[in-house]
Amino acid sequence: MTPSAAPEPAYELAQVNIGRLKAPLDSPQLKDFVDNLDPVNADAEAADGFVWRLQSDSGDATDVPVFGDEWLIINLTVWRDTNALTAYMYQGRHREMLARRREWFEKVREAMTALWWVPAGHRPTVAEAESRLLHLRTNGPTPYAFTLRKSFPPQGTEQLLGEIPDDLGCSV
Repeated sequence: MTPSAAPEPAYELAQVNIGRLKAPLDSPQLKDFVDNLDPVNADAEAADGFVWRLQSDSGDATDVPVFGDEWLIINLTVWRDTNALTAYMYQGRHREMLARRREWFEKVREAMTALWWVPAGHRPTVAEAESRLLHLRTNGPTPYAFTLRKSFPPQGTEQLLGEIPDDLGCSV
C-alpha cells in the first residue's frame, strides 16, 4: 500500500506591497536596491512555500504601473501560507534589504501591504491587488484583505468588497 500524498491546498496566500520611491530607479541613491533585486527575487523563488511572483519582461515588476503613480513600485507574490511568507521575509538578504527600506522608500501613512487568500492556481492582477489594498485602508483587516499582524484563515474569502472612497491614494 503506497502512502497517499497530502491533499493540494484549496487556497494560497496572495501578498502585495508597494513602495513610493525616494529617487528614480537609475539614481545612485537606489543603486544598492536595484543591484539586489535579482538576488532577492531568486531567494524568494527558492524559498519553501513560494508559488509565484509578478514580473514584466524586465524580470521584476519595477516597471509595472500601480495606482497610476510613476513613483510607486509593486511587489505581488503568492505563497503557500503566512508561515512561508514570514519565514522568507525575515531572513537572509531580504531581511537586510527590509532593514534599509527607509533609504529608498518614502514613509507613507496608508497601508502599503495587504494579504488575501486566493484559490490555488489563481494569479492575482495588479487591479485586484490595488482593490485589496484600498479595502484594507478603508476597513482595516478583514478576511478580504489583512496583514500579517491580523490575519484570517482562508474561510470567509468570499466576502464582498465594500464601498471604497475615491480619495484613497498614497499620502506622504
